[in-house]
Amino acid sequence: MYVATTGYAWRQLPPVFGASWQTVHRRFTDWSAARVWAKLHRILLDKLAARDQLDWSRCAIDSLSVRAAKGGT
Repeated sequence: MYVATTGYAWRQLPPVFGASWQTVHRRFTDWSAARVWAKLHRILLDKLAARDQLDWSRCAIDSLSVRAAKGGT
């Protein structure tokens, strides 16, 4: 999350993380492959929905990540 929100490169991670940038990057890659981030996102959405704090009227879909089936416009 630090790299994504700050724009820093992996090699610029501060020592406060307690691991080398290679270890942090490897764990990020492993967790991404295991879909950990998607699972955490789903858990967050479920918790917000259970509290009636999810406002789908503010939802946006990125057209670059949603395929237009059958050549849709």
